[in-house]
Amino acid sequence: MSTGATDRRWPRWSELSPLLRPRLRVTRAERVSHAASIRDLRTLARRRAPRAVFDYTDGAAGDEIGLGRSRAAYARVELVPQVLRDVSSVDTSTTILGRPSAAPLVLAPTGFTRMMHTEGEPAVARVAARVGIPYALSTMGTTSVERLAADVPTARLWFQLYLWRDREASRGLVERAREAGYEALVLTVDTPVPGRRLRDERNGLTIPPTLSARTLVDGALHPAWWFDLLTTEPLEFASLHSFDGTVAELVGQMFDPSATLADLSWIRSAWPGPMVVKGIQTTADAMAVVDAGADAVVVSNHGGRQLDRAPTPLEVLPGIVDAIGDRAEVYVDGGILSGSDVAAAVAFGARAALVGRAYLYGLMAGGERGVQRAADILRTELASTLALLGVTQVGDLTRDHVRLRAA
Repeated sequence: MSTGATDRRWPRWSELSPLLRPRLRVTRAERVSHAASIRDLRTLARRRAPRAVFDYTDGAAGDEIGLGRSRAAYARVELVPQVLRDVSSVDTSTTILGRPSAAPLVLAPTGFTRMMHTEGEPAVARVAARVGIPYALSTMGTTSVERLAADVPTARLWFQLYLWRDREASRGLVERAREAGYEALVLTVDTPVPGRRLRDERNGLTIPPTLSARTLVDGALHPAWWFDLLTTEPLEFASLHSFDGTVAELVGQMFDPSATLADLSWIRSAWPGPMVVKGIQTTADAMAVVDAGADAVVVSNHGGRQLDRAPTPLEVLPGIVDAIGDRAEVYVDGGILSGSDVAAAVAFGARAALVGRAYLYGLMAGGERGVQRAADILRTELASTLALLGVTQVGDLTRDHVRLRAA
């Protein structure tokens, strides 16, 4: 009769040695490659970048309530799977502005990208080209429209435009983007004045970064970032020159609070290709800009970086899709940090999702390698989500696959 006792013995070295694989040093590249999620990349980015630089990307306006609500909205999404479907082959591709895209993803325009990593916009564009998705260069970018087009000729490049007080300067940027072969113009309309980004104010973020006592101390903690900055070409906005001040001061000087819907007319006349209007938060505004000639809109509160407590994009998305979805493509951004978030956005009616912070975390963590890792994570998670939902292609996602749980 068994007593239930377990016979024990010392393991042989031949059994133990394969389990012992000590690593005396793990490189940054290996850490980036092993990141399992966008949040992992965020953790790596926080370690590598100075606080002011990380906060510029990570932060939002005011008390950051809007940013929190955007992320909470995706946390409230309940995905509804259909089982016993053949999902042995899953296709993440779709069409964006009538052209094939490997996923319902657009790498969003972000300002001062070379501050996150000196590889900057060209690194992001190269990843977009390899993956097969569009990338939008910002007016506040740190690479010129001509240089980016020349450096990455195979990329689907969009150009994002802010309306400046100087209309001729705006028109000049539109002309440059057209002559450089950019596919689409993205007009951002939610920045009549700068939102108060308290992290930036507290950090004293300036352009270029100022070598104050605080930044010198921070530099000692992040020597690789500072060495990279100081041994490469100077940081500047490629479309602006000789500006010395904070981001908020620049926005206040350059952007036009008197812009109206009528301004879309001359932009439409100056730009022959697709025009996307970014910053739409109500059905009425969506209908108005489409009536004025927009081919697509981005339901967006600027990542929570302009008006804190503005509408949460995912929550207002279905109503806007119902209002204009038969006349224009509808995209969404804000709070998207996973492939399942992308799937949810598409199921609620978006043609595609724009992501900014997600790839910037990768850029800060490891340059182009980090951006590639972010894109790979999002696409892998998207494909897995589709399969687990019981669908084999992006176009099969419907509102039957999603619902929002009560807050």
